[in-house]
Amino acid sequence: MTYLAPRQGLFAIILLVSFCLQTLLLVISTDQQLSKSRALKGEQMVAQLIDEARLSLENKDRVSLSVIANRYTSEQDVTRILIKDNNDDILVPVGNAPMQQGDTIRQIATKGDAVIGSVALTLKDISKGEIIAMQWPFVIGMLLLHLLLWLIYGYLARPTKEQINAISRDISELHREQFRQLDQRGSERDYDRSSYEDDRRAADVEVTQSTVDNTTTADASAAVRTLNIHGAVNSYIRGQQGATSADADTRTDTEHDSDISAGIKDDVDATSKAESAHHTENKPSETSHNQSIDKVAHGSAHLSATRTFDSVRVQIVFHDEFNMLERLAPAQRLPYLALCTQLLNQATTELLKQPLLLGVSVINEPSFDDKGASVLLKADNSHAKVALAGVMLGKLYLMLNKIIHDKHIELSRFALPAKAGVSDDAQSEAMMHLLHGIGKKEQMLILLPNAGLKQISHHVQVQSIMRPTTVYERECAIFEGGNDAMIQRLADVRNAVLMVDNQEASYS
Repeated sequence: MTYLAPRQGLFAIILLVSFCLQTLLLVISTDQQLSKSRALKGEQMVAQLIDEARLSLENKDRVSLSVIANRYTSEQDVTRILIKDNNDDILVPVGNAPMQQGDTIRQIATKGDAVIGSVALTLKDISKGEIIAMQWPFVIGMLLLHLLLWLIYGYLARPTKEQINAISRDISELHREQFRQLDQRGSERDYDRSSYEDDRRAADVEVTQSTVDNTTTADASAAVRTLNIHGAVNSYIRGQQGATSADADTRTDTEHDSDISAGIKDDVDATSKAESAHHTENKPSETSHNQSIDKVAHGSAHLSATRTFDSVRVQIVFHDEFNMLERLAPAQRLPYLALCTQLLNQATTELLKQPLLLGVSVINEPSFDDKGASVLLKADNSHAKVALAGVMLGKLYLMLNKIIHDKHIELSRFALPAKAGVSDDAQSEAMMHLLHGIGKKEQMLILLPNAGLKQISHHVQVQSIMRPTTVYERECAIFEGGNDAMIQRLADVRNAVLMVDNQEASYS
């Protein structure tokens, strides 16, 4: 059987590292030699170029300078020649140095003591790949040499038969020594275990014998005591048997009955106490459960989709994330609130003039404060579309507020965006919570029963709230858009409001 040389893979890694280092040293040394030779050649070429171009440089003859420079750029190592006059102005640029970088040699051209210009010559860098390509015989030779060394090592470093036999004997001796040690440890462990078992067995025998002796003694004593007690009891019973047998039987029966009655009474009392405690513990939970059922039933009735309504409340609040309205000075806050109130009243007046909303009237006189404003609309007859009027009023004011807000921001004045909520009067408080909780800027929320949603279904589109967390959020809808006729009506009313209210839409 043929064995490989020991650590042949490690030796291959060492040879590979050696080859790479030799190649690197070759590239570095060749690069230095070429750099020195090119530098000497470049200096000679620059001096020769200045001698040839001195007259043309003095006369600033660009044509002659270009002809002279082109002869030098035909050299393989030259990439660019730049000739300048005594004012450092470029006369002739020849070559393509921006594409190929390299070392630049500069020299000043003089005539006597006067400087007539300068010449800069750029030599091309030699890449490492070109150096390896030039030295390819040496690189391939070194590679073959290292490969040959690896093969020679693999052949010469293989173990001989004598070495293999010696290693086998050493391994066999090592195994026998290990087995011998294991046998000794096993024998000692078996001896210790057998000794321990013998000691334990002897101790168990002693304990058992002492236990038997003690038990025998105790049984004898108990038997003697039992015989004595039984004899005394029998003699006493024989003496009293004739006279008191009837009384004893009666008393025994009575005590037995009383014991049974007491036991039954105790069981009944314990059962009664347990039931009372259980009833007391469950009573609060049952009460709270009944209250929650009543509350849910009341809320369900309050939020019933078929509930009747004849009035709609439109609530408008400011979208004030940083409480800027509270920090505003009264001299600025009050005129701004007055402007918002004027817009809301004018919008309500102009909107209710529409023939579509005939029979809808305003109950209150709305006005803005820090919390917003509220408009209560009522249907005067069963044909009045009070729900549609509320939705149109909320959207109309949002359109007007958008214009006022953008104009004020353009003039660098204070203004706030708004959001609106439309609901029947019974759900106004819930709508206010929804506006502050989930309402967004320039958004309108709608919380109406089925009859109200049916009124607006032919004119507007709504969408449900995503991932609702309460029953009110589940019943609430978001205004998404309206049809062309309604949007056109709102635009006309908006223009009418702005035409009527032609005063300045700002405050001092």
